[in-house]
Amino acid sequence: MSGTPGRLLALLSLLQSRRDWPGSLLAQRLEVSPRTVRRDVDRLRELGYPVQAAMGPDGGYRLAAGADLPPLLFDDEQAVALAVALQLAPGDAAHRALATVRQVLPARLRHRVDAVQVAPLPAAPVPEVDPQVLVAVSGAVRARQELRFDLGDAVRRTQPHAVLARGGRWYLLAWDLDRDDWRTFRLDRITPRTPLGARFTPREVPGGDPGAFAVALFRGSRDPAEDWPCRGRVVLAVPASAVLPYAGDAEVEPLDDDRCRVSAGAWSWTGLAAHLLRLDAPVSGAHPRELAQAFTDLAARCAAAGVSSPAPPAGRRPARGR
Repeated sequence: MSGTPGRLLALLSLLQSRRDWPGSLLAQRLEVSPRTVRRDVDRLRELGYPVQAAMGPDGGYRLAAGADLPPLLFDDEQAVALAVALQLAPGDAAHRALATVRQVLPARLRHRVDAVQVAPLPAAPVPEVDPQVLVAVSGAVRARQELRFDLGDAVRRTQPHAVLARGGRWYLLAWDLDRDDWRTFRLDRITPRTPLGARFTPREVPGGDPGAFAVALFRGSRDPAEDWPCRGRVVLAVPASAVLPYAGDAEVEPLDDDRCRVSAGAWSWTGLAAHLLRLDAPVSGAHPRELAQAFTDLAARCAAAGVSSPAPPAGRRPARGR
């Protein structure tokens, strides 16, 4: 879209992306004069967009907070990004949201969105989170109010700090008041209680980054900068595409059509070897030497377990693992 309509759409997109825009910066981004920016702002006001202006040499523009805006407009990049995000999001709600957004897009953008067809790689089924739970927990985080919730047969009292997404699951990072320590809780396993509790002053998250700290907790550490104590790599005789859906935090590097290199970490060399074997592919090139020795030790353990295990009764198959 070119000319004045396209420039108005670009201007509106910029005004929606941040709170304040100096007029000179808007002119630079749009490659027009400051006078043209002022005229375009007046055109947006005529269309019903409440654009506020600050006078003076350092003056600028902003969309009024809390105002009722006309239907939201998307530029090409925004429309495509939204379509991709909703296609990759799990659950029926995301698919219905994409259908709703598609209906209100102009025909030109609707054709562009329809042309973008992506799908996530297959992975193990992930429990969906009740949107009401997500809203309730996020509201407690935003309000900085204590949150109680049912977890199994127990009631937990927490100071919620952040809602995080990882591996298709939603987590709450919170200070557990009963255990006097940081904990992560899966949102699909909790049932929030109302009303919310007292307001609290947020604690400082170790390292300052809630996401990095939560990943450290998943590793059993409290230091976001601390890596796995044992880290190694192997070559698997399967394509990278066959490993990626199940690799978790491991790094997967394609080598050719039939092989890939996998780098991962764990708390012990034997645990790392077992983790890599679960990918169910022939292994070679184990590095470092400690990882290679762990495969040897694990093979001996498995052989001993096979010898000591009683044979299944004749005519019956052994039960398959779940």
